[in-house]
Amino acid sequence: MAAALYALPRAASRLALRGRQPPSRALCAAAAAGEGSTRRLVLYTKPGCCLCDGLKEKLHAASLLAGTPYSLASLELQERDITTNPEWERLYQYEIPVLAKVLPDGTEEILPRLSPRLSVELVQKKIYSAFDQ
Repeated sequence: MAAALYALPRAASRLALRGRQPPSRALCAAAAAGEGSTRRLVLYTKPGCCLCDGLKEKLHAASLLAGTPYSLASLELQERDITTNPEWERLYQYEIPVLAKVLPDGTEEILPRLSPRLSVELVQKKIYSAFDQ
């Protein structure tokens, strides 16, 4: 089973590199908030992937960004390490980071790649619009 996403700000990343585990923080606790329509997103990644780490940081920042019409308040993000599953590794080894939207029937729809140069605001808007279709 895939691990929950660790929101890794730069300081926590350094702690993890020293062998300490950062505290687990879900991007959203929609279930705790009582929302019935949780939007689920899967991030395929692997250890040592700097593009993956950058996207994780932007997704975390986008989830905390307030004052925009593109709230990600009900977003549940799950991280999947492709090195733990041969099928994921075969599919995504040259493509990571890969974001997938989980559809109501449980299947996944791969989202277009987000440029590492996008601002946090644009990442938030693109993720929001992927669920607003």
